[in-house]
Amino acid sequence: PAFPLAGECQEKVEEGKAYSPDGVFAYLEMLEARAHKAAVKQEETEQQEEKLARLKARVEELRLQRDELRAKVDLQQKRQLGKEGGVSNPAQPSARAVLEWKIKSIKAMLEVFYLTGISGKLTKRGVCFCISTAYEGTYLDSYHLDLLTKPEVQIYRHSVPIFIPLQQIAKKYLQTDIRRFLSVLSDHLNAYAGRRYQADQLQEHFSDQIEGTLQRNSLCNLLVFNYKVPSKSKTFPFNVRLLYGDLCCSLPTEVVISCTPNAPASLAETAAAHSDLFRRVALHKVFRSFSSA
Repeated sequence: PAFPLAGECQEKVEEGKAYSPDGVFAYLEMLEARAHKAAVKQEETEQQEEKLARLKARVEELRLQRDELRAKVDLQQKRQLGKEGGVSNPAQPSARAVLEWKIKSIKAMLEVFYLTGISGKLTKRGVCFCISTAYEGTYLDSYHLDLLTKPEVQIYRHSVPIFIPLQQIAKKYLQTDIRRFLSVLSDHLNAYAGRRYQADQLQEHFSDQIEGTLQRNSLCNLLVFNYKVPSKSKTFPFNVRLLYGDLCCSLPTEVVISCTPNAPASLAETAAAHSDLFRRVALHKVFRSFSSA
C-alpha cells in the first residue's frame, strides 16, 4: 500500500521512543524508583525484625527476674514460718488470702505479658486483658477479655471470634493456670491472624496469578485456589488445597497440588517443589518467589 497501516505507525513510534535518549532516561528513572522503593521496604522489614527480637529478649529477661523473685519470696515465707513456731502442717489458707494472692499474681503478670502482646488492667470486678496479634513484625488486630475473680475466675465478656475454641481453652487452663490460659489463647489468635494476613496479601498483591476466587473458611485453616504456572508457550493452572491442622500454627500441615489432565509430566516435579515451599514459607512469600523466578 501507498501508506503504512495504523498499527505499523504506532509500532515504529514506540520503537523510536524506546531508543531515544528521553525514553532511555525515563526507563532508568523508573528502575531507580523501583530499586529505592524495594530498599526502603527491606529496611522497614529489618527494623521490625530487630524490634521484635529486642522485645523477645526483654520478655526472657523479665521471666528470669520473675522466677528469681518468686524463689526469694518462697524462701522468705518458709523462714518466717520457722520463726513463728515451725508448724509442719499449717492450716489451709482462708478464701480471702487466696483471693489476695490471685490479685497479687495478676498484678505481677501484667508487666511481663505486656511485652508479649498481652496487656491488662485491674477492674472493679477483676481484670481486663488485651491480646494484640502480629505477624512477622506487622501488628494486626487486638482482642479483649474481661475476667471476673470473685468468687472464682470466669469469663465475663470478650471480643474473641466465635470460631476460636475459647471455652475449651478456658475449661482446661483458666482455673488452674491463668498464665497458660492467656498464652495458649494468644497462640490461637496470632496463628489465625497470620493465616488471614497471608491470604489477604495473596489476594491483594498476586491476584494476576490466581484464577477464580480464593476459597477460605472463617478460621482460615483451609484455603483452596487455582494459580497459573507458565511453561514455554502455554500456561497450566495448578489447583492447591492448604490445610492447617495445627490451629496454633500459621503454616499448613497438609498441601495437595493437582495439575490439569493435559499438563506435561515435567510439571509434576514443579508441583512437588511448590508443595515443599507452601509447607515452609509464608503464602504470599511463595508467590513472591514465583515472580522473582
